Formats: sequence, C-alpha cells, structure tokens
Amino acid sequence: MMKRLLPVLLAVWAPSVFAHEIIGGAGFMTGFNHPVLGFDHLLAMLSVGLLSTQLGGRAIWTVPLAFMAFMLFGGILGLYGVALPFVELGIALSVLLLGLAIALGRQIPLLLAMGFVGLFAIFHGHAHGAEMPALTSPVLYALGFLSGTAVIHLLGVSLGFIMQQLSRKLPLLRLSGGAIALIGGYLIVGI
Repeated sequence: MMKRLLPVLLAVWAPSVFAHEIIGGAGFMTGFNHPVLGFDHLLAMLSVGLLSTQLGGRAIWTVPLAFMAFMLFGGILGLYGVALPFVELGIALSVLLLGLAIALGRQIPLLLAMGFVGLFAIFHGHAHGAEMPALTSPVLYALGFLSGTAVIHLLGVSLGFIMQQLSRKLPLLRLSGGAIALIGGYLIVGI
C-alpha cells in the first residue's frame, strides 16, 4: 500500500514547501498545490472539516461547501485584481478563530457557522486568485484549488470523526483546536 501511495505523495508535495513559492505551471496542479502546500491554508481548511464534524448533522457537508463557494468568489476577486485589504491577516485570523471555535466546543447555529467560515474563505480565495501564475488556465487553476480544498476538508472531517471516536477520556478534537489556535496566534505575530 505504501509503495503505491509514496509516488502520489511525492508528486503532490515535490514542487514546493510553501504554496506562495509556486511559480509557473499549467493550471490544475498549480491550483491544487496552493491550498495543500500553504501551511496557513492547510490549517484553516482542516479546521473547517474539524469544526463541521464537531457541529454534526448537515454541518458536515454544508459548512465545507459554504467555505468553497465563498472561496471561489474570493478567487474571482483576486484573479480580476479587485483589492481586498489585509488578506494575509484575514488568513492568519481564520486559523486562530477557527481553532478557537473548535477548542471551545460550543454549538454554533448552522447559518452562523456557514457565514463564519465563508468570511474567511473570501480571504483564502483572494490569495489563490491573486497569486495565480501567468500563463495558467484560470478555469483549471480554480478547479485545482477547489479540489485541493475539498480533499483537505474531507481529511479534516475524517480526522474529526476519528478524534471523536478516540476521545473517551481526552477531548482530542478540542485539544487540536487549541493547538491550531496557538499556531494561528503565531502566524498573526509574524505578519
């Protein structure tokens, strides 16, 4: 199993350590790599999956879909050069506040949760759109970053389910939210 998985992992992770350093490319994989290889994007999108699992019910699919819809909107804004202030701060805040939401473990109304993640998704999408390399197909690039985001959301949901099953004595999901929030705070200090 690992022998088959290793080439796929190497292909996805080989281009760069950070998504912001990716240049060139033809479209889909460049877009896919941006959320997957960008540590700040990765943590925020994992958090969306974890939060949706924590909320349960329809939130498991509606919260990630809301994130993706608003992210696409932000991506279009970035692609067309529409200015959005404090994009990097918005992304770092998303890591901090999504982590806190998970750590606190409170039930949030579904529409509020969708709006909460949607607001942050605009910043993530704007970064994706604004950083689209020249000579890249915008449609393939957008399909790539949406697909990468969907994979990360699914990973977050899966991890959330696993943590809920394992947390008989230790609240793993809430502890992971606290760790994510700490990293988010560190990201904000670095801006």
